[in-house]
Amino acid sequence: MEARMEEIRGKVARNERLSREDGIFLYESSDIISLGEMARSQKERVSSRQVFFNANHHINLTNVCVNACRFCAFGIDEDAPGAYLMSVDDALEWAAKAEDSGITEFHVVSACHPEMGFEYYEEVISRLHERWQEVHIQAFTAVEIAHFAKISGLSLKEVLLRLQKAGLGSIPGGGAEILKDSIRTQVCPKKALTDEWLEVHSIAHDLGINTNCTMLYGHIESHADRIDHFIALRELQDRHPGFQAFVALPFLPDNTGLAHIERTSAVDDIKTIAISRLMLDNIPHIKAFWVMMGVDVAQLALHFGADDFDGTVFEEKIMHAAGANSKKGLSREEILRIIKDAGFQAVERDTIYNIIREY
Repeated sequence: MEARMEEIRGKVARNERLSREDGIFLYESSDIISLGEMARSQKERVSSRQVFFNANHHINLTNVCVNACRFCAFGIDEDAPGAYLMSVDDALEWAAKAEDSGITEFHVVSACHPEMGFEYYEEVISRLHERWQEVHIQAFTAVEIAHFAKISGLSLKEVLLRLQKAGLGSIPGGGAEILKDSIRTQVCPKKALTDEWLEVHSIAHDLGINTNCTMLYGHIESHADRIDHFIALRELQDRHPGFQAFVALPFLPDNTGLAHIERTSAVDDIKTIAISRLMLDNIPHIKAFWVMMGVDVAQLALHFGADDFDGTVFEEKIMHAAGANSKKGLSREEILRIIKDAGFQAVERDTIYNIIREY
């Protein structure tokens, strides 16, 4: 075991790409100290002592969804108690709640509503962009983009071009879950399959739209499935570069169809951050998403390869519906303290990693 770890350590030191077998070994190893040392060294090659964050505001347009994913506690039927749908004016009113806090990003993710046409989503982006031209709009997962194509009869490229014209700046990474159809058909059978998720991001990158990527882990997948997921992302980035950051999303089981599954451990979360840094050698940034990991684990993840703490968020709904016990938002001052206490330099960025201020 020690010899195998030293072999991988040598690859990392020489900046050589890790194999599928390397990744599986790292997941099954208990040597978390060596794993952390390697991941941190790779992080420092990319961003030295810097840890990034941004001031963003989440806008979740509706919780009514046709997909009925087993792992989701947010999406519900149209006639269920608590169902809601924002009008375009409602979305602008919600956006305005954060306009005095110095935000630089609207993060618009939602559900796939059975009745709303593509023009509704297009108008939301257009109106947000018209009113707050200085605020970057990161909106709609690849699953939502695929849904828009289905309900409109447009191609994926046509949908993306129209959203880009309306003011879309970039695309979040949600909806990837595990990029393996045998798993997707069990946990999210109505959702876009692997090839379609990858195709949306490929087209977006070719159009000059940067995106993020994610992995929802800790449900029915194996360690090998996680590594295959990383390799699929890495290979897409080789062919169609445009991924800015990877976001590890631990599965939160409360109020879901998989509530019998235990929440991932802090060790699993930290290992996943570190292994993502080592496997995704062509994706520059690794996010410790405090909303799902919790602030303490996300802070520790900064020592295991993460170089981004995500953002202020303002009020997140989707993850909290599944039992996230973190705050629904953090102030700029709280994030600065968390990063400083971890021993790093806080850097405020915009959505596409232009530096706004170094603290």
